[in-house]
Amino acid sequence: MGARLRDVRAARGWSQERLVREIEQFARRHVIDVASTASLRVYVSEWENGRRAISDRYAAILRRLFGVTDAELRGTQPEAPSVAVADGYDELLARIDSARSVSESLVKAFNDQTEVLRTMDRERGASALVDQMSGHLARLEETLTFAVLPSARRPVALALVGASTLAAWQAIDAGAVDRAWRHYELAKRAARDAEAPSYLAHATAEQAYVLMEAGRPALGVDLVREAQRSLGQAGSPRLWAWLYAAEAELCAHAGMPDDACRALDAAAASIPPGPDDRDPDLPSIFLNGGHLARWRGHVLAMLGDAGAVSGLYDALEVVDPTFVRAQAGLHIDLAHAHLARGEYDDAHTQVRQARLLANRTGSVRQRRRVDLLSAKL
Repeated sequence: MGARLRDVRAARGWSQERLVREIEQFARRHVIDVASTASLRVYVSEWENGRRAISDRYAAILRRLFGVTDAELRGTQPEAPSVAVADGYDELLARIDSARSVSESLVKAFNDQTEVLRTMDRERGASALVDQMSGHLARLEETLTFAVLPSARRPVALALVGASTLAAWQAIDAGAVDRAWRHYELAKRAARDAEAPSYLAHATAEQAYVLMEAGRPALGVDLVREAQRSLGQAGSPRLWAWLYAAEAELCAHAGMPDDACRALDAAAASIPPGPDDRDPDLPSIFLNGGHLARWRGHVLAMLGDAGAVSGLYDALEVVDPTFVRAQAGLHIDLAHAHLARGEYDDAHTQVRQARLLANRTGSVRQRRRVDLLSAKL
């Protein structure tokens, strides 16, 4: 248990003293009582060296501070839903009857909740949402498990795909790649259940980012291309633009510059014109010409293209201010691009700004990128 807490604290780049301050600030914001500063220092030390178990009360605070699940923090597994062993038909039928009555309004409520969590995530980061996201997924899985007929299962399954891919991306951002992989597997199963090839292709291609974060970008390229092959002639132009852009990014990380540039050109040829960025059939995707320009700048920066700077500054001017994590990514990309041109002072400036935004959202993934850049400056 202690090693787990120490690892998640180190991934965030916090000292034990910083963790104590964060616990105290959390307590003040939420008007809850915690131990004194001196006692918290002892608690943190004892939690990490295994001499004290993390109580449920403090575990709830730590989960929200670090964006980790209870299993990742304490090594515990969620309890399975209790079902009566003897003569459990009444319980089973009650659950089936409840799932049969799933209405359009309930499915809409599920999707609306996913959208609320998506908005909170992009503005403030995923750390504080881990418990809410886990509960949301559990309710969707429970509803789908006991829905019998396809007419009831399909809309719930589609809602589960959207929620699972969001939860997976949040897990990537928190550095929890095992959790991210499992959420993508859940999303793929739900997409197959719903017989939704576009949803399946998107979830499969996003899963490639787990491979990239784990140091296997070439395998991620193969997975993205498999997602493309699985679509055949199906899929909306916006989805195809997203798939090509994802392929370009994975190729850049895999050291395949020619393939990356070809994929970028294919994405530009596929993106629909106009400012709209949501696909009515696939709301998990945010992509228009402006977003694609930012993505292109990121890929070119990863390739060491010195010409990426002007495009990235243009993207920074128009990026939605609520997309805080995207802004951090732009500053990281600008640092890469300035570094490629030997402009070290400008690169330092961009790294400092990126670090501030990464700390604001609690993004372990972006902090790692910042730390790698800082080591080169």
